[in-house]
Amino acid sequence: MTQYMLSVHHDGLDDAAFQMSEEDMQATFKAVDEVNAEMMATGAWVFGGGLEMPSSATTVRAHEGDRLITDGPFAETKEFLGGFWVIEAPDLDAALAWATKASAACRGPVEVRPFQAEPEA
Repeated sequence: MTQYMLSVHHDGLDDAAFQMSEEDMQATFKAVDEVNAEMMATGAWVFGGGLEMPSSATTVRAHEGDRLITDGPFAETKEFLGGFWVIEAPDLDAALAWATKASAACRGPVEVRPFQAEPEA
């Protein structure tokens, strides 16, 4: 089976996900928990998690033995990755079905991308 990354993207801090009422936020958490449980029950789940805000990021650039560490995300943009799942699915259609459930649960766009195949030894 192929592993896919399902990544949750936000349009910035003005994204609708950050404008929800506490009640809607709790409903979203519950819906995501339900999708997680379904993924686990079917064996699709590999790993997943939400990420802290981009302001907590640190970027490391290593080049020719030198290391530069800077606060903040690498990309200077308002868009950011809010969380992700790594799943195993038999094909893209199955991964898209999971992404549909994930998108509905977290109330935002979910990108689907397969991992590169491991080279044959």
